[in-house]
Amino acid sequence: MPPTLEVLFTPAEFATLPQRDLTGTVCVVFDVLRATSTIVTALANGAAAVIPVAEIPEALALKHARPELLLGGEREGVRIRADLTGGVEFDLGNSPREFTRERVQGRTIVLTTTNGSRALRACAAAREVLASSFLNLRATAEHLQARPPANLLLVCSGTFDQAAFEDVLGAGALADLLWDRFARDAATDSARMAREIYLQHRDNLMRAMEHSRNGRRLLGNADLRDDVAWCLQRDAFPLVAKLERDAIIRLDRS
Repeated sequence: MPPTLEVLFTPAEFATLPQRDLTGTVCVVFDVLRATSTIVTALANGAAAVIPVAEIPEALALKHARPELLLGGEREGVRIRADLTGGVEFDLGNSPREFTRERVQGRTIVLTTTNGSRALRACAAAREVLASSFLNLRATAEHLQARPPANLLLVCSGTFDQAAFEDVLGAGALADLLWDRFARDAATDSARMAREIYLQHRDNLMRAMEHSRNGRRLLGNADLRDDVAWCLQRDAFPLVAKLERDAIIRLDRS
């Protein structure tokens, strides 16, 4: 059978992944605004690893067991505060611009976000799980071209229970880079749809963000609006972000 390329658009779709046989599948997770962009930025700035967890209590339990960990994450787009944790203030939010070399170099970060960390955990049974964004798109594509999977599944994290436009654009951009690797009938309609949407908007991704629910929300927040331009930087970091056991680590691409 030829390799297949598929895109999952919504959380309802990735929630079914634990029931699928993923032993021959590579999953690439996109949460462009902002979890996977933040993970890639943290690793580029020297973080030792990022541990994605679905819920706040999981993050707190890890911090209790390992006090040296940094806590990062958001709910409804803003940093997790003490009122949500019973008194613990998170060290970082989910803005990639917070994850500077001065703050994260050599540190391991526990990250919990509304959708992105859940999508990553849902893929845990796959042969390989990668976190991707526009920031490391080409490095991710080159990694996949060097190690072609039997099945490639691009997972859009979405927003709450809905699809997210920016994640579809990211998945479509990666599908476009890999398109020639897949036979005509091996790319599913979902992959074709994501690629066509990306091709329609690739010349002005910032304008596309004005039509994205998350893009509008961030652009309307004076403290977070610069995150959008940050997350749309193409190939800023030549690294692959790979889930190894429970933590995402950096693989460099030359």
